[in-house]
Formats: sequence, C-alpha cells, structure tokens
Amino acid sequence: MKTRKPTRSSSPSSPSLHSQHQQHSLPLFSNMARKSSLFKHTLIATVFFLLAIYAFFTTFFRTPLFDPSSSSSSSEDDVVHENLQFPLNQMDGSDSPNRVKVFMYDLPHKFTYGIIQQHGLARGGSPVDDVTSLNYPGHQHMHEWFLFSDLARPQSDRLGSPIIKVTDPEEADLFYVPVFSSLSLIVNAGRPPGSGSGYSDEGMQEELVEWLKGQEYWKRNNGWDHVIIAGDPNALYRVVDRVKNAVLLVADFGRLRPDQGSLVKDVIIPYSHRISAYTGDFGVNERKTLLFFMGNRYRKEGGKIRDLLFQILESEEDVLIKHGTQSRENRRAASRGMHTSKFCLNPAGDTPSACRLFDSIVSLCVPVIVSDSIELPFEDIIDYKKFSVFVETSAALKPGYLVSLLRKVPSEKIIEYQKAMKEVKRYYDYTHPNGTVNEIWRQVSQKLPLIKLMSNRDKRLVRKDLSEPNCSCLCSNQTGIISSL
Repeated sequence: MKTRKPTRSSSPSSPSLHSQHQQHSLPLFSNMARKSSLFKHTLIATVFFLLAIYAFFTTFFRTPLFDPSSSSSSSEDDVVHENLQFPLNQMDGSDSPNRVKVFMYDLPHKFTYGIIQQHGLARGGSPVDDVTSLNYPGHQHMHEWFLFSDLARPQSDRLGSPIIKVTDPEEADLFYVPVFSSLSLIVNAGRPPGSGSGYSDEGMQEELVEWLKGQEYWKRNNGWDHVIIAGDPNALYRVVDRVKNAVLLVADFGRLRPDQGSLVKDVIIPYSHRISAYTGDFGVNERKTLLFFMGNRYRKEGGKIRDLLFQILESEEDVLIKHGTQSRENRRAASRGMHTSKFCLNPAGDTPSACRLFDSIVSLCVPVIVSDSIELPFEDIIDYKKFSVFVETSAALKPGYLVSLLRKVPSEKIIEYQKAMKEVKRYYDYTHPNGTVNEIWRQVSQKLPLIKLMSNRDKRLVRKDLSEPNCSCLCSNQTGIISSL
C-alpha cells in the first residue's frame, strides 16, 4: 500500500491542484509575488543603509594605517612634543631643490684670521707665519667663528644644511661677509693705553667698507643681498649706516636706529653660551636656590636696573645674587649656581639682551626675564612663554614682588618648564649638527623674497634728502606710528 505524500497547498508546481483549484490558486500566486517584490525592495534598502553607515564610520572614525614617514607615535616623549608644539622634527630643507645658494667672500686675512692674531698680540702673544693656524679665542660672540667655519667646509660635508654653499658668485642668491666684527671690538678691551698691539677696530671697519665698495656684487644691488654678522651690539658701530642695506645678524637692536635694523630685514641670533650644559634629570630637589644671578652689577642705560635689583634681592634668604665679571673661575661658579637653582634672573645689560639667557636655557634653569625691550631669536618657531617667566621692569622693582611670584610656582610647573627647555636646547648650541648654525641659515634664507623686492625697488626710487630717517617700511620694532604729509 502506497503512502500518499502530503501536498503543500501553496505550491504552484502541483498540476492536480492547479487543475482542481485554478480559481483559488491564481489569487494566491499573485499575493505571493507581491510579497516577494516587497521583500526584495526591503532587502535592497537595508543593504544600502548598512553601506551608508559603514562609509560614514570609515570616513570619520577610521584609525589610519601606520605611515613610516609620519612622526606620530604613542610614546610619552611624543605626547610632550605635541603639547609643546615645537618643531622637533622640522625639515631643514636639505632635500629641497630650491635651497638658497650662499657665496662666502674670501676676505683678506686682516678681517678674519688677522684679527685673531691681533687679539693674541694684545695679550702678549707672538706673531705667526700662518695666521690660518690660529684658534679663535672663546667668548660670548663666537657665532661669527661658527658661521665662518660652516661655510669654509666643502658642500659635501654640509649635508642637512638649509642652504647651499656655492663657489661661483654668479650662482649665488646671497653673499656672506665673514668679518670677525665682534672679536675686533675687544682686541684692545681692558688694556691700558700703550700696552696693546696698536690695532684699531674703527680702522678695520673703514677698511671693510672700502673693500666692499670695490666689489662688483656689492655694487650690483647696493648691498641688499649681502649678509653681515655684527653680534656684539657695538660691532661695526662706526659704519653701520653704510652697510645697513645688508641682512644684519645681531643680538638685539639696542644700538641700532629703526632705519638701521628691524625684525623684518635682519636676524636675531643667540649669544654663544659660555657655561657647561646641564646633563642631569628633571626635578627641583637638587635645586635648593630659588633665584640665581651672577654678572656685572653696574651697567649703563637699560642695564641700570641690575643695581636696583641687587638692592632688592641680595637680602633674600633663598636668592643668590653676586657681582662677577667674565673669567674662567666665574664661569665655573656660574655653572654651579645655575645647575642648582630653580630660576635664573636675566635682567637687561647695556642693551636689552645678554648671554645669560642662553646659559640659563642650557642649564635648565627657568629664565626670569626682566627686559622690556628684548628681542629673542627664532621666535617664529619657539614660544618663550613655554619655559620663561617674563616680568615687567616696573613690577620687578617692587620690593618682595619677584620672590613672592616665584615662590608660588609649583614644582610640577618648574619641571614642565625644564622639559620645554630641553626640547629647544639644540637651537642655542652652535656645535650641534642641527643646532644654531642651521637655524640661523634657515632664518636668513627666509629673507630672500624681501631682498629681491628691496633690490628691485631700490633701482627705481628717486633719491631725496630726508629730515628724518626713512626705514623703507621695514621698521617692526617701534611702539608707535609716525605719519607725515
């Protein structure tokens, strides 16, 4: 006996059911088709909705794949770098085909090595046959030696430099004049009359200008495309009016009129620090002194504030403030003092700047800057407020104000300052392979568009006598605007 298989009433494939129930099957089939069509539309809509959600999340919340060229990292150091916003991995332009080309003049030795010899003769030294064998004496304006030495090397040894050294002046964008102007200034410094070498700094300056005036490339653009170093605020003081078109590398504008120097045309460079850099850990436990200063108490002009600060601070129990001039013994004492102090006082000298600021930074001793007119190097990439305390002169001279302010700074904040200083230390190290020298050249190279503008503009200007200095719209360090008909 056969067992009858059950038949699904909804199946359209059964011919017997189709023949027996034709009138009922057709409406049922039509209803199923409508349901199938609705299901397909719903399915398609759901797929598109899910794809849209996926696209949204992958666009806005996607974690990027690792890029070897990226400087991003999850390390603690990189977090600190990001917070400080310092360009620690800044491109130096060494791979750029558009690097500025610089030609260094082969100056007569009387403007370079000859000055080194004169400095030695004034201190009891003996003449030498080959002056190029002489060592440049150490002092706070050694920047002129480091820049000269950098361009004296073959270009193949200058990998990573922001500029290209060229030996053909026709290829040059800029011309560097490597005069040792700051060393010249101190050849006879501190020597009684008649004990020196008979050397004249003013004579050297005059001879330099006459030499430049005879150079084809100086005359071509009236000196606009030349770079001259005058690190000491008094360097080239006698002839600065005759070389002011050039890009001047200066420590500040304390001795320059607005028509002679400005932030737009010139470059602020750091002093060469004279004390040993601090190599210990961050912290305050080993820094027992609140505030340290060691330097000349009596200065002229803006530096008169030093004596007033001495009178206010020398009786404070946790402040060490001492009078001292430049000497090897005093430098050692200054190193010890800065390395064991939380804050280092940086008042104005004869001009707004002083080498002590850069000694403080490499010592990780938080600079306390009391100099209202100071200009600082490399401010396009360095925010000094991240590691320095700025105090207006009028406030600093109020008894008790300065020490009260510093005592309120918590240890955590001091350590934060120290970490920030460590991140920028290389910018003040002339011996660092990617330090001060490279940064100065980067700053100089940025002046090229302005130099070309001024060179072309200068050729068509009508010469006229002016009752007041004309800074050619380059003044950036004035506090007011001078207008005239």
